Amino acid sequence: MSAPPTQRPVSSIDRWFSLTARGSNFGREIRGGFVTFFTMAYIVVLAPLIIGTAKDINGLYVGGTGDVVKAITMVSASVALVAGVMTILMGIIGRFPIAIAAGLGLIPVVAFTLAPQMTWADAMGIVVLEGILILLLVLTGFRAAVFKAVPEQLKYAIGVGIGLFITLIGLVDAGIVRPGVPLLSFGVFGELRGWPIFTFVLGLVITIILMVRKVRGAILIGILATTVIAIIIETVFKVGPKTGPDGAVANATGWGLNVPAIPSTWISAPDLGLLGQFNLFGSFQAIGVVAALLAIFALLLSDFFDTMGTAFGLATEADLLDENGEIPHFQGILVVDSLAAAAGGAASASSNTSYIESAAGIGDGARTGIASLVTGALFLVAMLISPIVTVIPYEAAAPALVVVGFLMMSQIRHIDFTDLTIGIPAFLTIVLMPFTYSLVNGIGAGFVTYCIIKVVTGKAREVNWLMWIVSGAFLVYFAIDPIRNLIGGG
Repeated sequence: MSAPPTQRPVSSIDRWFSLTARGSNFGREIRGGFVTFFTMAYIVVLAPLIIGTAKDINGLYVGGTGDVVKAITMVSASVALVAGVMTILMGIIGRFPIAIAAGLGLIPVVAFTLAPQMTWADAMGIVVLEGILILLLVLTGFRAAVFKAVPEQLKYAIGVGIGLFITLIGLVDAGIVRPGVPLLSFGVFGELRGWPIFTFVLGLVITIILMVRKVRGAILIGILATTVIAIIIETVFKVGPKTGPDGAVANATGWGLNVPAIPSTWISAPDLGLLGQFNLFGSFQAIGVVAALLAIFALLLSDFFDTMGTAFGLATEADLLDENGEIPHFQGILVVDSLAAAAGGAASASSNTSYIESAAGIGDGARTGIASLVTGALFLVAMLISPIVTVIPYEAAAPALVVVGFLMMSQIRHIDFTDLTIGIPAFLTIVLMPFTYSLVNGIGAGFVTYCIIKVVTGKAREVNWLMWIVSGAFLVYFAIDPIRNLIGGG
């Protein structure tokens, strides 16, 4: 009797993306790509409101203009362009369902720390240099080697921390969690007030019901259904935005980011005037060589671990780690991410990086780079139909982040908290990510604590030599302000 025929990929596309091997299909990938896009499309609106409204040392907006509306419009086009192109490259080269866009954690650093000390072109030159340096670290194999040196349970802690981080982002975006006394508060004055919060809660319930009923496309359906509900509510009750023209909170029970409404204009031509507006070494003259190098180092360290932590967390959630616990095509993922950092600076969109919101698409079934092709194509389309992108308020997208946060939290079962030598570093990694709103702070605290504990328990030899180097770098990162003051004599 002959052996039964083995199932083979049906096309070269299938073979390249491992579509069949990863147990996926085109429908799931397309759906996952849409979900990821809708979950992170806010960056096309939010990034311009930060970069486009900040002034440089000369009092000018990005691009050297004095027109804030023009600056915001140009940044929006650049953000969508770079996100689209680099996400497509991630799909083709990295072959993994990770989307790329302007890193929200670094945008304020560039806008409010670097730009006020120099011109916008000089500040973006620092971003380009950081991207080039991190690409060199990838090509030499150093970045991947560091990742392999990290203990496995700390890697899982990174994934859990990302899950909590995503959840907090969703709750903050929806207005459920807000700055208050002493630190955070619940809703508006301790109550769930306003139609937008009601919309989020209803959207979360809808998404949870769809998921437990195992409805295909549950997250995407949840986002779209909640958006429709938001449009109806706004049409009937005229809720209005949360913030006023000056960016301050004017209506505590208003919509976050976008006021949901059917757009009056569907298509607008993109303004790509910011492409190439960077000065590679201008910062060295503006603030001095030492200060410029410290700025590059701070950005580099953030990018270095942000993507590594994100990729591992997503690969674990998608069950795509190989038998050695490694991520398939990891080198390609890191190369594209490094190129994205430089490309973001070259287009005045700030450093671009892999997005943890990609977990939304993975949670909805995406397993290959095909999903990234879809997400990237939608970003490019967003350059032309930005009015449609701005329809979705925070409250409609946030339920997806909360649900995905739960999915990623499940990785905590792999961590042995009875072993204090790993449990304490894992705990700090997990809690500091959401509580400091930074992946890097959590990873750094976990690494440094791990090394210290190994020393005091007489197990220093168990620590990989690369972990010592990286932990030393994190010590410099955490002590960057006193170091700067010592060098500057202040």
